[in-house]
Amino acid sequence: MAEATVQVRAQVLVIDDEVEHAQTMADALRKPGHVCTVVHSLKAAEPEIRSGGFDVVVTDLVMDTPTAGLEVLRLAREHQPDAAVILVTAHGDVPTAKAALQGGAYDFIEKPLDVVVFRNLVQRAAETVLLRHQNASLRGQVQAAYGFEGIIGESAAMRKVIDTIRQVAPSTIPVLITGESGTGKELVAQAIHRHSKRRERRFATFNAAGQSESLLEDQLFGHVRGAFTGADRDREGVFEYADKGTLFLDEIGDMPLSMQPKLLRVLETGEVIRLGSNEPRKADVRFISATNQDLKAMSGQGRFRQDLYFRLNGVEIHLPPLRERREDVPALVRHAVGRWCADLGKGRIEVGDPAMMRLIAYGWPGNVRELLNVVHRMVVTASADRIELRDVPPEIRESEGDRAAGGVGSLAGIGLDRLEREAIRQTLAMTSGNREQTAELLGIGERTLYRKLKEYGLR
Repeated sequence: MAEATVQVRAQVLVIDDEVEHAQTMADALRKPGHVCTVVHSLKAAEPEIRSGGFDVVVTDLVMDTPTAGLEVLRLAREHQPDAAVILVTAHGDVPTAKAALQGGAYDFIEKPLDVVVFRNLVQRAAETVLLRHQNASLRGQVQAAYGFEGIIGESAAMRKVIDTIRQVAPSTIPVLITGESGTGKELVAQAIHRHSKRRERRFATFNAAGQSESLLEDQLFGHVRGAFTGADRDREGVFEYADKGTLFLDEIGDMPLSMQPKLLRVLETGEVIRLGSNEPRKADVRFISATNQDLKAMSGQGRFRQDLYFRLNGVEIHLPPLRERREDVPALVRHAVGRWCADLGKGRIEVGDPAMMRLIAYGWPGNVRELLNVVHRMVVTASADRIELRDVPPEIRESEGDRAAGGVGSLAGIGLDRLEREAIRQTLAMTSGNREQTAELLGIGERTLYRKLKEYGLR
C-alpha cells in the first residue's frame, strides 16, 4: 500500500500506557509532520483534553481500566467535539471498539499496528477534521457578512444564540429572551417565528412598558361593545389578533403585578375573556417574551409572580452585550455601512483600521442599536470613500475603551495567562485568522505568536 502524502499537519494526542508503543505511534506521526503530545494514562490525558486543542486523539482502549479508552472518547466528545478519536485495540476488544463507533469514535485499528495503515488512518481523520473546520469557517463568514435572519455575529456567544433559535423554533415552547436594551431581542423573536411552523401566520408585537393596567388588559384581551365609556364596538386584543401565529410581548418585567395572574391564565388555558364579557375565546399563540430585567431575582423579591416566570421561561435565550463579544464589531460595522450606503445611494465605503480599532475598543452601552446609529452618522458625514478615525464621533474617539463601559474591574483577579490567551483569540477573530495582522496588533513577532498559539491550543 502506498503511503499517504501528508498535506494536513494535525495536532495529535497519543494516549497509551505502554510507553514504548506510545512512542512508536508518535514517531510514526511526527515523521510526516504531525505535532504529537504523548501521555500514558487516563489521568494524564484528562487535563490535556480539557484545555488543549487537538485535531486527532489516538487512544489505547484498555489501559488502567478495561474501558479507559471509552472514557477518553467521552471526554473528547465533551471538550474536543471537533476532534476525531481513533481507538487502538487488541483483537479481543474489536466488538467494544465497533460499539464505540456508535458513540462518536472516528475509527479503530487493531494491534499490532501496521505503521503505514496507521499513518494513513490518522491522515484521513485529520483531513476530515480540517474539512469540518473549513465548512464551519465558511458558515461563519457567510453569517457574519449576511447574518442569520438579520442577526450578525460569528462569536461563540452568537453562534450559541443562533443554534438555540434553530432548535426551539419548530416547537411551541415559550421562549424568554433576556439581555440589555439594544441587543436585538425583537430580531431574535422574529427569527424564531420565521423558522417556526407558524411562519405563514401573524407575528404580533406588544410592549408592556409604561401602560396602565386597564389599557394593558384592553390591548391584550380586547373588549365588547359597552364594556366602558367609548366602547362603541367589539374589539379583539393582540392575543386574538395573533391567533395561530406568534405573539411577542416585550418588556414583560414592567407588567403590573395585578395583571400577571390574568396573563398566566391565558397562557395556561389558551383562552381570553374580553373586557365586559364572560365568554371565553380561544387564542392559539406561540408566546415569546423579552426583558432587560432579572425576572428570577424579581420573583424572589415578590416583584414578579414566580409561577408566571416559570411559565414564560420554557427556554431562555440570553443576548450578551456588545462589549462582551467585541469580535463581532467589525462584521456589524461592515454590515451597517453597506446598509446605510444602499439607503443613501452612496458608493462603497471602507472603514480604515484605526477607526475600526476605536469602534472595537468602545464599550457600546447602547449595544447594537447604538452602533447602528453611530455608523449611520459616519456614513452620512463621511466626505470620502473611506471612514477614518477623524470621522468617528468624538464621544467614541476620545473615550477610554473599556473604562467607558465600566469594565476595568472585571479584569481583576484574572490570571495573566488567561488574559493573554483571550487577547490572542479575540484579535485572531477580529483579523479573520490573519497571523501577520494579529501579531502586529498585539505588538509581538510572528514567531512568538506561533509559539503562543501552540502553547494555548489555539487555531
